[in-house]
Amino acid sequence: MKNTKIREVYRQPLLVGNWKMNSLKRESYALTSGIVKYFAGIKENSFEIVICPPFPLLSEVKRALIQSKIKLGAQDCHEADFGAYTGDVSPSLLKNMGCKYVIVGHSERRIAYKEKNMTIKAKSEGAINAKLNPIICLGETLGQKESGKTLNIIRAQLRESIPSSANSSNTVIAYEPVWAIGSGKVPRPAQIQKVHASIRAELKILLNEFEAQRTRIIYGGSMNSNNGDELLQLADVDGGLIGSASLTVKSFCSIIKN
Repeated sequence: MKNTKIREVYRQPLLVGNWKMNSLKRESYALTSGIVKYFAGIKENSFEIVICPPFPLLSEVKRALIQSKIKLGAQDCHEADFGAYTGDVSPSLLKNMGCKYVIVGHSERRIAYKEKNMTIKAKSEGAINAKLNPIICLGETLGQKESGKTLNIIRAQLRESIPSSANSSNTVIAYEPVWAIGSGKVPRPAQIQKVHASIRAELKILLNEFEAQRTRIIYGGSMNSNNGDELLQLADVDGGLIGSASLTVKSFCSIIKN
């Protein structure tokens, strides 16, 4: 497919592997090492890669990333740095562990753990204060999509989830339609572009046009080696939040290779 992507400014493509609750210690090191080896010869500034393993595997993945340009990320964080929050992980600890990014507001957290927009906003603020870059996830359910509410839902989530300290240097937005995650179902490219363009338009209001044009908006929801090339050609799609396709070297690397 001919690359027809035209942007007002350059936004470095970002590809994030979200392992979710998968992999064990030995597997995680082998997977990360394989990805590192594959991308060793790639021009380092052509795109940015982030791996987000489960919390207990952060050290193992970090060990495999030594001397690599690939970044380490986490799948969630608490809004506070310290305190009596059993089972939670603070953004400062994640930063201390070597993370640069943290996913917040993933639909699996919003649904299973009843996380609200105000919670996502607080977590994002905490991440930024700890010098972490939050990847703020937005997405509509199948029912909301079928009711024609997609754009209204996404705009509301963005307005209520993004902190005042957010800017294009410290924040990434991820659009993940809930009904597409892990289902193999993907919205038509024109639909994805429409949502991403709407997000960018809303960012102009929330931030300003300068920051909106420079903020990376990535797509998640069954992105794989078969559709990644087409989706990444869209003018307002600046990368991908990749789930199951990030769990093997072949599938994850083939998305970028294409």
